[in-house]
Amino acid sequence: MSPWPTRLVFACFGLFLAAPLAVVAGVAVNEKKSLTFPPEGFSLAWFGEIFANPEWFSALLASVGVAASASVLAVLIALPIAWFLWRWHAPFARIVQVLGLAPFILPPVITALGFLAFWSELGLYGAPWTVVISHGIFFVTLPLVTLTLGFDAIDGALVEAAATMGADEKTVLRTIVFPLIRPYIISGLAFAFVLSLNEYIVAYMVVGFTVETLPIKIFNALRYGYTPTMAAVSILFVAVAAAVFGLIARFGDLPRLMGAWSPKDE
Repeated sequence: MSPWPTRLVFACFGLFLAAPLAVVAGVAVNEKKSLTFPPEGFSLAWFGEIFANPEWFSALLASVGVAASASVLAVLIALPIAWFLWRWHAPFARIVQVLGLAPFILPPVITALGFLAFWSELGLYGAPWTVVISHGIFFVTLPLVTLTLGFDAIDGALVEAAATMGADEKTVLRTIVFPLIRPYIISGLAFAFVLSLNEYIVAYMVVGFTVETLPIKIFNALRYGYTPTMAAVSILFVAVAAAVFGLIARFGDLPRLMGAWSPKDE
């Protein structure tokens, strides 16, 4: 059977999925301040507006700060869980793993309502740092999955050999385990960072307008009318995600890190 029909079908699906992004990109470089496609003229001024306008730039800094802090927190939560699952294989450990996967499995609005009720009950609704903790818990699934894959890829013979040579648990972790799982730590960190950067529902439910991240800023700005800066922000998000995943694909095994089959598994 000729591969051309299959390629044509995939090409059509690819064009269909890329069409909205192409429209947004066209609007982002539109010279006029209007929602028109194809663009009338070409200008990168709307991308400059993100950095020149204090409100948009402040939202950008808030998004980056929340995403960076939340991704680090997610890794710090996921690392001991993944290590415990790998090292001890305790029967109740799977319950902990399920709890780690639960926030990402549930619909985001359900998780967001849970965080809203929790922080409100403690009288901390609107505190800026609550969105960092909420995002860290919400996205802990991503580093938990990558780290679990990383620990599973460790050759047990290396650990046994180190123990036979007299290395204690801390030495094994420092000299063998951590170097081997470092790519998985970085990948989990990157995945959590990208999704936290784009997340709206949990952030809005937890802090409202106290911390105005870029997604919240976009929705707030829509109340006063459309501006191509919103499209420029969307393209910036896509570019950051593409850069992060591209680097992971270049220096790591992206299919395996995302839980898919990889030729290295053969």
